[in-house]
Amino acid sequence: MDPHLLRTYVTVARLASFSEAARELGYTQSAVSQHIAALEADLALPLLTRRPVAPTPAGERLLEHAGALLLRLDAARADLDRFAAAPRATLSVAASPLALHARTLAALPATGVTLRALPREAVPAAVAGGEADAGLVDGIAAPSDPLRLPDVAPLAATGVAEEPLAVVLPSAHPLAGRPGLRLDDLVDARWLDAPAAGLPLDGLRAAHGGPAGRGFRTALRYEGTDTRTLAALAAAGHGLALLPAPVAADVSGAVAVPLVAPRLVHRTELLLPAGSRDEPTGPVAEFTRRLQS
Repeated sequence: MDPHLLRTYVTVARLASFSEAARELGYTQSAVSQHIAALEADLALPLLTRRPVAPTPAGERLLEHAGALLLRLDAARADLDRFAAAPRATLSVAASPLALHARTLAALPATGVTLRALPREAVPAAVAGGEADAGLVDGIAAPSDPLRLPDVAPLAATGVAEEPLAVVLPSAHPLAGRPGLRLDDLVDARWLDAPAAGLPLDGLRAAHGGPAGRGFRTALRYEGTDTRTLAALAAAGHGLALLPAPVAADVSGAVAVPLVAPRLVHRTELLLPAGSRDEPTGPVAEFTRRLQS
């Protein structure tokens, strides 16, 4: 299966348009049509309907494989490119929003840094594909346990910070006066679903260990990356939020009650391409040393 043809197919399916795909990829529309026809001939299956442009059942199944296949190819190319690349004088870091806190920000070099906030699940792919020299990703874990990250490519993950968690709720909430809260107390509460700015509700369901899909209902979905807005929504009564204790502290109109059971922490990990953490010098090495000091 030719990866160039596969990449064209994925783009056409995503945009639902041959002409838009041609524009994005820098091809002629005729070339895009030829790519799709060649891929369909190779697989001996129709992959797209033409009017409207949409994946067939076989095309849908191919899309389930295509993202991981193309990412692995990009990761392999980026990994091999590092052998021929000149030493870097700059540093590009991809980070999930809650991974940007005092410790990680203080470790950044003084100059030559590009910092991009990305959704949590996009950070490993950015590092694997060479779009970032390093990544910072966060999540919920038991103390000292590593995060469960997608297997996108060989990456080296190192824990750099662990913080306690707190539930943010309005000052007048019936649970606001408690010294601590258990997830068992909160299963039937209504929550803010903020996959980019907060900790995903799926993580709470998994940590609670209850029946699949049970509890932690969404009251409001926030699709931004600003954690202050998320905390303000919790203070205004739109739903509870679980945040690292330092972020949850001092939110106007809200109370941050420590999560005491189960024993969970907010963990931040540094992601590097496999082998790059052995580099003795350069901005990546400097960043790594600062994080681990």
